[in-house]
Amino acid sequence: MPPFLQIQGLSKAYQTARPVFANVSFDLERGEFVCIIGHSGCGKTTILNVLAGLDTATEGNVFMDGREVIGPSLERGVVFQSHALMPWLSVRRNIAFAVESRWPDWKAPQVNAHVEKYVAMVGLSHAIDKKPSQLSGGMKQRVGIARAFAIQPKMLLLDEPFGALDALTRGTIQDELMAIVRQTQQTVFMITHDVDEAILLADRILLMSNGTDTPSGYRPGGIAEVVANPLPRDRTRIGLHHLPGYYDLRNHIVDFLVSRAKPH
Repeated sequence: MPPFLQIQGLSKAYQTARPVFANVSFDLERGEFVCIIGHSGCGKTTILNVLAGLDTATEGNVFMDGREVIGPSLERGVVFQSHALMPWLSVRRNIAFAVESRWPDWKAPQVNAHVEKYVAMVGLSHAIDKKPSQLSGGMKQRVGIARAFAIQPKMLLLDEPFGALDALTRGTIQDELMAIVRQTQQTVFMITHDVDEAILLADRILLMSNGTDTPSGYRPGGIAEVVANPLPRDRTRIGLHHLPGYYDLRNHIVDFLVSRAKPH
């Protein structure tokens, strides 16, 4: 069986001689959680947007479940750092809009029951009829996560969805995300700048380098290393720091970011 997601020879260049990244290739298995980490400007978000069908690569191909990714699809749910909610709609209607797009033949009671299930899953039943302006930043991100899960995508793409949140809210939503992913066996590709977040959530961590000028010429960015997470999959945020191997893994990633990723 081929991998669920295949990325083959992906490159992106805004200037022909200086691609942001080149020859990026990796796979995701069904049900796997993969994080990509690297400095700003290395092309992480561009890769995610190509996987989402929201951008095109200069070279290379992406295949999901045996079919080439050539545009946006409800088979891929995306959660951005900004919640991207429609401000004139309630939580219920924001999620229902996506559900109705996914299953246009569903009747209103079926749509409503489905929406309520996923709103409850992120702990927002009490706020289901509120508008985004009435919600905190963390609540808005929960709505975005609920909306992405509600369309039951084959893959979830997360672009630093917790980056703008305070540490306490971030930790709470990380726990909720882990619980939902384990319950749904969702395949996830996530961008993060947070080393501990990557270690907590990911089965594998892709370390990405920036493009840089060298004595022999310009070297584009790319996947410098793929790190398998050796920690138990039932790890928790509270117990993470006590697990054998945690500090070795963390130090390895931090060392890469500090000394090998070549930030601009």
